[in-house]
Amino acid sequence: MENLMMPCMSVSNCPVTVPQKHDILSEFSSKPNKSTLSFTGKNDLRFTNAHLNYLCRSGRLIEAITVLDSIAQRGSKVRRNTYINLLQSCIDANSITLGRKVHQYINLVKEIDVFVKTKLVCMYAKCGSFNDARKEFDEIRERNLYTWSAMIGACSREQRWTEVVELFFLMTKDGVFPDDFLFPKILQACGNCGDFEAGKLMHSLVIKLGKSSDTRVRNSVLAVYVKCGKLSCARRFFKSMDERDSVAWNSMISGYCQIGENEEAHRLFDEMCKEGIEQGVVTWNILIRSYNQLGQCDVAMEMMKKMECLGITPDVFTWTCMISGFAQNGRTSKALNLFKEMSFAGVKPTGITITSAISACTDLKALEIGMEIHSLAVRMGFIDDVLVGNSLIDMYSKCEELEAAKRVFDMIKEKDVYSWNSMITGYCQAGYCGQAYELFIKMQASDVPPNVITWNAMISGYIQNGNEDEAMDLFQRMEKDGKVKRNTASWNSLIAGYQQLGQKNNALGVFQKMQSFGFSPNYVTILGVLRAFVYLVAANKVKEIHGFVLRRNLESSLPVMNSLIDTYAKTGNIVYSRTIFDGMPSTDIITWNSLIAGYVLHGCWHAALDLFSQISNCGLKPNRGTFFSIILAHSLAGMVDEGKKVFSSITEGYQIIPMTEHYSAMIDLYGRSGNLGEAMKFIEDMPIKPDSSVWEALLTASRIHGNLGLAVHAIENLLNLDPGNVLSQRLIVQTYAICGKAQDALKVRKLGKEIMMRKALGQSWIEVKNILYTFATGDRSGPCSDLLYSWLQHIPENVKAHSTHCGFRIEEEEKEEISGVHSEKLALAFALIGSSQVPHTIRILKNIRMCGDCHETAKYVSMMHHCEIYLSDSKCLHHFRNGKCSCGDYW
Repeated sequence: MENLMMPCMSVSNCPVTVPQKHDILSEFSSKPNKSTLSFTGKNDLRFTNAHLNYLCRSGRLIEAITVLDSIAQRGSKVRRNTYINLLQSCIDANSITLGRKVHQYINLVKEIDVFVKTKLVCMYAKCGSFNDARKEFDEIRERNLYTWSAMIGACSREQRWTEVVELFFLMTKDGVFPDDFLFPKILQACGNCGDFEAGKLMHSLVIKLGKSSDTRVRNSVLAVYVKCGKLSCARRFFKSMDERDSVAWNSMISGYCQIGENEEAHRLFDEMCKEGIEQGVVTWNILIRSYNQLGQCDVAMEMMKKMECLGITPDVFTWTCMISGFAQNGRTSKALNLFKEMSFAGVKPTGITITSAISACTDLKALEIGMEIHSLAVRMGFIDDVLVGNSLIDMYSKCEELEAAKRVFDMIKEKDVYSWNSMITGYCQAGYCGQAYELFIKMQASDVPPNVITWNAMISGYIQNGNEDEAMDLFQRMEKDGKVKRNTASWNSLIAGYQQLGQKNNALGVFQKMQSFGFSPNYVTILGVLRAFVYLVAANKVKEIHGFVLRRNLESSLPVMNSLIDTYAKTGNIVYSRTIFDGMPSTDIITWNSLIAGYVLHGCWHAALDLFSQISNCGLKPNRGTFFSIILAHSLAGMVDEGKKVFSSITEGYQIIPMTEHYSAMIDLYGRSGNLGEAMKFIEDMPIKPDSSVWEALLTASRIHGNLGLAVHAIENLLNLDPGNVLSQRLIVQTYAICGKAQDALKVRKLGKEIMMRKALGQSWIEVKNILYTFATGDRSGPCSDLLYSWLQHIPENVKAHSTHCGFRIEEEEKEEISGVHSEKLALAFALIGSSQVPHTIRILKNIRMCGDCHETAKYVSMMHHCEIYLSDSKCLHHFRNGKCSCGDYW
């Protein structure tokens, strides 16, 4: 990505010193001198009040308080209006300290009436002490409209919308009703807290009190209906309005945008234009934001260009919507380009704009650009913005620059819980659980105690780094010591951790226990559990989880259903996958990819290609995953030319850069059809360095078609990529021996002897009557071993008579004459002789590629015993039926 070169901003490079409140006050006043006048006569009261009013106007509040003290000592009084002026000066200075001092002299007022007390409420509310304001308000026995307005205004500033509505009902009980100024505030509160019934009552009161003609009141009524989601009521009221200004139109457009009905919003937008109502930048921004929130960033971009053509200059909100929209929808490069364009346009970013740009850098791991934006944030004075600081911590952590993240963390003066959690999570994800724990302890001693997210991050960090004991200890302590209740995410952390560690039974155990504790698993839980059972012999467990999904009505979750399609396919139940797919009311490209990949896995290339042809009709665009599966489908079908066209269309038709998996699929396409020369030329012309998947694909093709030279070339490259790989060493030894390179084979044997000696032999797993059995190659200590070996003695001759194997044999596992009977044969025999009748379906999982002899045996058994055998090895899912395999003898 090109470097983000930021143009010069008109921001001073000089450090800005933020003045403290006492500094501000010192500008209003000077130290009282010794010549301050004292007043003693009866007629001096008027002069005293005039002097206090003069000090108020001059901003000399400290001096005014000194005068108040002098008056108190003489036992004199001040007028009500003078005292009110003093309180107003405190509001103007935004000084709660001086306000409290003035409050101490309230007894100097000759007549403490409701107006004085109301002003006191205003002072506390506007100077940032809501609790004191409420206390003073509650002590006022007789309240007038201004008193109620002061308290309602205070609640509005604090966004205590429910309290505003409560105050409204108390106010009407006292026989006081809102005026034109107060109605909009109360209506705003009804809308913001979603109290539709209170809003309707307010609307009735508006009509009853004859306030319907006031534009602000009318627009506020409309806003209530819109914010409460009652669009039909809003629409009727909107049509009944005699005059509709831009505020009313914007409310309606915003309402439809909020529920995702952008077409109707756009229609209103056009209708607004026809009625001659000026569409300002606010109106355009409503639609632009909505399109971005729906992921339709390109439409939003067109709207922005159109508004510029009409002479309306995008403001910082417009640019911020665009940048955050592209960033949140995964188009992070475009988001950063827009940030650069905004800078060149001379629009100064806000803290939210910078936060969105940093988030884009985080997703791209674009550290250098992130550092440039960090510098810009410092120059523009946003470094104290906690949102900017938190996004920087996240960016540096995910770019593995934890020292930089910690420096930013230390610089944030008023850390919030997200600041702590971001830093702790960064340490955990990098594997530094010790540092995370130290910070966790400090957080417990700070003003910001750990919340459930903090505990979950610690649990997840420990278990994902292999320390499940510490994770479980934290899990058990969080409610007792931390006084923090576990949530579903707490259990999900354990499930995901055990799944990552390969402890599938523990993952399932936690899943079952969380339900017994009364926690309802969510879609994240299900995804974690399903990932633990994406293997062939877990078919019954997947059915159990599917049943749970249906019982808990989680089938509406698209990720869950997509995962079920994928998991069923990988556990050998492609029919179930298709049934789920056909029953889904809505799908995305992942849904289609899951089923297409499932069909390819099962060798059903017809069905895969048929699905691919339907994707465009659903308004979906194929992605990288789609093309990988479709190239493999053409490979299975032997359709080389069609497969080549698909590969070309990835770049030419869809502007997608092919990845290594697409190149390995192309080698499979050439190799399966025997075009080894083209396969080798394709590798040589690759714009990226071939990885192991490419060389493994070439090795498979060479092995099947008997090209020893290319087989040696492929294995040597595999060894170069991973010199310690035991299987590659075993394959190269066999290949050198076949080629007559005994000396080279001996060298490799000597180099890898120690590793090869340590390498465990093949293992296979099979589930019979809900019990999982493990078999190892050559093992005679397993269940019914004598019976199994006796049964297997009769197989070889029959298999040889039906063998269709061609090519030369180089295998990942030693021959049975050397290592003993292979594990998959033992598992197969156990399935057949362990049941009173031959099972219709047998599922076996193997840890390495099955050999040619075992492959022929499985084909023969499927034909002779009229059963279906699913065998998943490290390379392929084999489906044996009627003496044939879904892999077409190519694996």
